[in-house]
Amino acid sequence: MIKQKVFTIFTLTLFLTSVYAQNPVNQFDKDGLRHGIWTKNYHNTDQKRYEGVFKHGKEIDSFKYYTLSAGKSVLSAIKVFNEKDSIADVTFLASTKKVISEGKMNGKRFIGTWTFYHKNSSAKMIVENYNENGLLEGERFVYFKNGLVAESAHYKNGLLHGESKWFSEKNVLLRHTHYKDDHLEGKTINYDANGNITSEGNYIKSQKKGIWKYYKDGKLTKKIDHTTQEVLYKKE
Repeated sequence: MIKQKVFTIFTLTLFLTSVYAQNPVNQFDKDGLRHGIWTKNYHNTDQKRYEGVFKHGKEIDSFKYYTLSAGKSVLSAIKVFNEKDSIADVTFLASTKKVISEGKMNGKRFIGTWTFYHKNSSAKMIVENYNENGLLEGERFVYFKNGLVAESAHYKNGLLHGESKWFSEKNVLLRHTHYKDDHLEGKTINYDANGNITSEGNYIKSQKKGIWKYYKDGKLTKKIDHTTQEVLYKKE
């Protein structure tokens, strides 16, 4: 069995050597554009920085990128390119080879849906969406490791815009609020861990305005007009 494994490895090595001999690396086409297999090491080391295939200056197929860890190259990202445009399917990896996040990139910009995972787990941690300019757009979710939603929020051109909610690990709503252009705007309700309202009122450009009500154990204890800072009611 050992002899068979050694023979297999030897054969594979000969095959790879033959492939690289037939396809020399780091070549240019007649126009001076990178073409074929390319690989690059970190400066003054024999440790790989990236490897992939170019077609007349354009990345195609899979590219592997490495980071240095204790002086050794560790695979950190895989980008799969097509020949039509600069968009790539991207996977970022931890040193343990676990997926950290995955989605699409256009150049250096995140686009479309991106998914991030909890450390050392396949459980989703964040799911968010990006527009063509690489800015957050639409709904964004944060999840507990048990799969329940911890936060949900809406974005527009990279800014919080619309309804946002926060939950406990027991799926109890803790806060329900709204944003406009990254500022708290409109009605906000806060709750305790048992789901009882603790306060409610309105914001204008992230400032409390108008009458706010405050509760304890579900019972009204105070009312304040935050426009004038006048205490309208206080339970003795």
